[in-house]
Amino acid sequence: MSFTTDLVKNVSIAGHGGTGKTTLFERLLFAGGSISKPETVESGKTVGDSSPEEIERKISIHAALAHIERNSKKINIFDTPGSSDFTGDVILTFRSSEFALLTVDGRTGIQIETIKLWRNLEGRKKPRGIFVTKLDEERADFNKVLDDLKEKFKIDPIPLTIPMGAGPSFAGVIDVLHEKAYSIDSAGGLEKEGPIPAEFKAAVDAAREKLIEAAAEGDDTLMEHYIDKGSLEAEEIYKGLIEALAEHKTIPVFAGSAIKNSGLIPFLDFAAEIVPTPNTAKDIALDGEGNQKDVPIDPGKPLSALVIKTAYDQFSGKLSWVKIITGKLAAESDAQNVSENKKERIGKLYICQGKKLEEVKELYAGDVGIISKSATLRTNDTITAGDSSLRFLPLRLPEPVHSVAVNAAAKKDDDKLGEFLVRAAEEDKTFRYQFNGETKETVISGMGELQVNIILDKVKATQKIEVETHVPRIAYRETITKKAAAEYTHKKQTGGHGQYGKVLLEIAPLKRGENYQFINAIFGGSIPKNYIPGVEKGVLEGMAAGTMAGYPVVDVEVKVVDGKYHPVDSSELAFKLAARNAFREAMRQASPTLLEPVNNLTVFVEDKYLGDVMSDLSGKRGKILGQDSVGGGIEEIRAQVPMAELLRYSIDLRSITSGTGSFSVEFDHYAPISGRIAEDVIKASEAFRVKEEEE
Repeated sequence: MSFTTDLVKNVSIAGHGGTGKTTLFERLLFAGGSISKPETVESGKTVGDSSPEEIERKISIHAALAHIERNSKKINIFDTPGSSDFTGDVILTFRSSEFALLTVDGRTGIQIETIKLWRNLEGRKKPRGIFVTKLDEERADFNKVLDDLKEKFKIDPIPLTIPMGAGPSFAGVIDVLHEKAYSIDSAGGLEKEGPIPAEFKAAVDAAREKLIEAAAEGDDTLMEHYIDKGSLEAEEIYKGLIEALAEHKTIPVFAGSAIKNSGLIPFLDFAAEIVPTPNTAKDIALDGEGNQKDVPIDPGKPLSALVIKTAYDQFSGKLSWVKIITGKLAAESDAQNVSENKKERIGKLYICQGKKLEEVKELYAGDVGIISKSATLRTNDTITAGDSSLRFLPLRLPEPVHSVAVNAAAKKDDDKLGEFLVRAAEEDKTFRYQFNGETKETVISGMGELQVNIILDKVKATQKIEVETHVPRIAYRETITKKAAAEYTHKKQTGGHGQYGKVLLEIAPLKRGENYQFINAIFGGSIPKNYIPGVEKGVLEGMAAGTMAGYPVVDVEVKVVDGKYHPVDSSELAFKLAARNAFREAMRQASPTLLEPVNNLTVFVEDKYLGDVMSDLSGKRGKILGQDSVGGGIEEIRAQVPMAELLRYSIDLRSITSGTGSFSVEFDHYAPISGRIAEDVIKASEAFRVKEEEE
């Protein structure tokens, strides 16, 4: 059955690792009737964690999608990973949902990943709510979490449900909106509806008053009614909450214990009744001229859709997840892949319950589905009807922060390894695979050591390939620090025409980042004009490998000032060889120096780790640029650090901060190095050249 746009709800469950996202996802499916029996994460049989690596490690690695039919609505629910190593799949669900539900452990309160997710949602102006989990466990405190939300997010949270007791005495929740109590079923079944116990009446009245105030703030007319009457009717409360949530004016909070099946029914009712429908949202695209435009989610317009994820299933083959933005996507129809400028035949169309696919004939704007065995589609591609030039903006993903150089232990497996890594990079856009021609290495990069190791483990398990890894080589540069001049004569006599070319070059340093400048200062025809291109080619060849360690040369002005030619034996090749050797000789005289890449580094840590992180950065030759408190006990540190010191920083930071810190990096500039550091670089470069020659 297909649901029209006004009957679809999209919810993304996200949160810090270990807060119970997958358990909540599983139990919501059970409460909604989508599965007959809920499983535990430990069993390895949950709908959300279905891949071999998820089952083995007992963590979520990939986003999972399932749906519930409730009150004639279709509620699509995404389960997402909690580790920052897999943030790409969290971001794709935020892009595809109109509501995000953040899970917060009732014992620990707000944690660093929660804060990062909150900031991401703030940037998107995404409606969101909080589900406080594990309230049946020791030290759980719902009111303390509410205070934590107020302090760290500067919000006034609105409890939609409140707990009946806490810890071992936790007995269930009260639905403030519907004024019903839901008690835990001792036999492990669904929570049981009943009257509100007398001892909680005062707490419910206070929470309901706050709820009505929040609803009134969603609409000016409702606020007038509330001021006049001191309350609102049930229909007015619903209307106000819908509008307040869609306009980011309220943050609803839910209480519960997923493992006890508690708090599930009130949230599902809220999702069906209050969560914004897709037609309240929009996406952003580029038109044919490259201008950004808002595209409201609208079933009345021609088809447009965004490919949000690519997955490969051993039975179903290539699966392309799509969010329908406008119109209707039909199975067995033709569409246009705008990104590839190719026609795309849409074959079978599916919705899913985790890895279980359910075939459908069509999907309307706002819904999320799967196209199987697509010929051209890749993540971030735009699908349209006809010849539209509209292209949706790609997913806003962070840059990888952890890199490893890899190669197959057996040369015969190199191609097979490359094919697997290309596919892995398509499945997770935060994972990169590329061959670095400069360092002659295959380098894979990801959001952390865990992500990279899981992919390498999968290579071994599924492809039976042994992979060797090592720290990637750094792409150093060489430059000069003073002016110099040199001449070189290339002369070679053979049986026929010989080779002759003489070149005099002057070189001088340029400002950092100016790279290269070539000046022809020949007067009087000492080198004919038709040989000058050969001179420049020779200079560029000389710059390709410097005289210190064989790294490319940058930031040099080269001036050809004189030379000599032979009317018979001169050629462009002769002048190229003369210029290359003249440049190298001049560089030796110009006090060459090595340059290393320096990155901008932004680190987010809990304030208790601030001193240790700052000290570690100083030990890594880092320059601290600034520090700010971003709220919630989280500090942001900005620094510039040599790339060579950051190759294993994801491991170092995880160790310093007990796995709570995170960071981002981007290249900024090259800076000179000397002394012992430069000597080590030169020795390593020489060893690499020797190894290459031996192979």
